[in-house]
Amino acid sequence: MVIEHAFLPVLLGDEMNAYGMARAFYESYGVKPLALNHTNMEKIQHSDLLTFREVPRLHVEDRFVVALKAIAEEFAGKKLLLLACDEFYVKKIVQHKEELAEYFEVPYVDANLAQELLTRESMYELCAKFGFHYPAMHVCTVNDYEELDIPFEYPVVIKPLNMTKYAACIFTGKKKVYIAQDNDEKDAIFHAIYKESAYRDDIMVQQYIPGEDAHMCVVNAYVGQDNKVKLLSVGNPILEEHSPEGIGRYVAIMTAYDQDLMDRVKLFLEEIRFQGFATFDMKYDERDGQYKLLSIELHNELSNYYVTASGYNLMQYVADDFIRGSKQQLTYVQNKHLWTIVPNGVLFKYVQNEQLVIEAKSLIRQGMATDSIFNYKDMNAKRWLNITLDNLSFYRQYKKYFNNKGLSN
Repeated sequence: MVIEHAFLPVLLGDEMNAYGMARAFYESYGVKPLALNHTNMEKIQHSDLLTFREVPRLHVEDRFVVALKAIAEEFAGKKLLLLACDEFYVKKIVQHKEELAEYFEVPYVDANLAQELLTRESMYELCAKFGFHYPAMHVCTVNDYEELDIPFEYPVVIKPLNMTKYAACIFTGKKKVYIAQDNDEKDAIFHAIYKESAYRDDIMVQQYIPGEDAHMCVVNAYVGQDNKVKLLSVGNPILEEHSPEGIGRYVAIMTAYDQDLMDRVKLFLEEIRFQGFATFDMKYDERDGQYKLLSIELHNELSNYYVTASGYNLMQYVADDFIRGSKQQLTYVQNKHLWTIVPNGVLFKYVQNEQLVIEAKSLIRQGMATDSIFNYKDMNAKRWLNITLDNLSFYRQYKKYFNNKGLSN
């Protein structure tokens, strides 16, 4: 029997986090979101928890609003909740927020604040006013990179800032993020990006923070329409991906609790009058005992399901706020839970902190662990085969690319 729902989430983007978001919506409401234009189709196309649809040229400027308006007209009579799964579509949505708000519930800040938060220099300048620390950085362009004299010590992190355009580039030795140990390595990386590929946008050079994967920290927040924080969760990523195309992506997170950090994030988000989802990525710097802020995202990343798995459904917060108009109280997540998307064999072998391995094993034994992609309640032969092959590939990837120096900042 087909169940009709009064609202429909519409998910835009090309990341696997769409599956975790769809799973959360389904678990809370039984609703199957409409997922548009995801490149990782094999992860979601055979799922029974969402409806996948390809919309031709949705990413093109003059097609974006027109295509979404057609979707809204098709589902007239339903409340439509528009959510982005990556930064590209966040920017598209906030750019056209006023037009889209005629057809969709749009839980995002206006374009000016979004631009300030998504631009590294202005974001760091704003966050510094609220006591956040961050690594020294410099942004260079295709016109001035050859004269760059880095004003801080090596090693440094080098990362293209327009990941949408960079993703389309193909060249030998391509990585998502680079680490340069000296000036010669820095020059070689810039030469590969700017001379051997079509990439011409800005590149960030940032002081590297030493430390293993478990030095990372992620804070997930939901802020209501009233600009008040409703949910805050802190996660300790105990393992990251190390392959060139996925380096730095979290693959295992254990919930943590840090009231001082949560209080600071809450104050910041409410003072700038934020609304919607925010993801803060940080890294602990042993040299001065401070968490250094790396980035703030206005969308949920792949790992966002760790919050839902711990007992606080992130998608329920946005739907209850924008669709149901429910009153919500502030919650700091304290439940202990392990979220992962890699096999246990990979987790136990490559998490470097033995105490974290022991804790992870204990949570698994207690049934307090969740793989958001390998969902037994959403499994058919094609999906099982794709996920199983993916899990096997993790063993090969970590054997080939993992190093114990923590160079995946």
